[in-house]
Amino acid sequence: MEGTDMDVDAELMQKFSCMGTTDKDVLISEFQRLLGFQLNPAGCAFFLDMTNWNLQAAIGAYYDFESPNVNTPSMSFVEDVTIGEGESVPPDTPFTKTWRIQNTGAESWPPGVCLKYIGGDQFGHVNTVMVKSLDPQEISDVSVQMRSPTTPGMYQGQWRMCTATGLFYGDVIWVILSVEVGGLLGVTQQLSSFETEFNTQPQRNVQGDFNPFASPQKNKHDATDNSFRDPDGAWERTQEPIQQDQNGLSHTK
Repeated sequence: MEGTDMDVDAELMQKFSCMGTTDKDVLISEFQRLLGFQLNPAGCAFFLDMTNWNLQAAIGAYYDFESPNVNTPSMSFVEDVTIGEGESVPPDTPFTKTWRIQNTGAESWPPGVCLKYIGGDQFGHVNTVMVKSLDPQEISDVSVQMRSPTTPGMYQGQWRMCTATGLFYGDVIWVILSVEVGGLLGVTQQLSSFETEFNTQPQRNVQGDFNPFASPQKNKHDATDNSFRDPDGAWERTQEPIQQDQNGLSHTK
C-alpha cells in the first residue's frame, strides 16, 4: 500500500515539475482546481506567496497547516428543480435557476454560508446568494436569478457552497443552459409568475351572468334589473282585461 502512495506522489511531483509557468493567475487557478475549489483565490494566493509561488510547496503547505484544523461541512446535490434536461431558454431572457441540495453531514452548517459562482458562464451579474444553514440531512432549494446570453447555443457555469471564512465545500453545482430562439422555459416561468400574482388579488363576488368585458354600469344594471326575470319559467305579468264588443273587435280599457 505504501508503494502505491509513493507512486501517486511521484506522479504528482512529475506533473508539478512540468508546470514551469510563472503567471500568478494561472498558478492560483491551478492551485484552486487541484484542491477541488476548497479554497478561494485569495487563500490560494496566500499559500503560493508563502512558498515563493511554488505550486508543489504551496499544496504541501496547505495540507500541513490547514487540513488538520478544518471541519468542512458536507453538501450533496440532489436534483435540478428548473432548467432540467430538454428545457431551453430564449436569448436575453430572465429566468430563475433552482437546485435542490442536502446537508449530508452529521453537523449543522455554520451561519453565513452562501452559494458562489466559481467558473464558466455566469448568466447575469449575480455571483453570490445567501443560503440558510441546514441541519443534518435537511434538504432545501436554492435559487439564483439569471439572464440567458443573447446568442443561441450551449452554455455552462459552475457554482459551489462556501463558508463565511471562504472555505468551499460539497459538490460542484452546474448550470447547463440551452439557449434557443423558440425556448419556452423563460416564457413558462413568466406565465407562472403572472398566475401567482393574479391568484393573490382580492376575489371578486361574481353573480349571475356577470360579463367581465362589459362596463361596470352595464353589469350593475343587469344585476339590479329583474323586470325580465321569471324564475318559475312562466310570465306572470298582469294584463289589462280585454273586452270584446258586439262587432267581434276587441279593445282595452
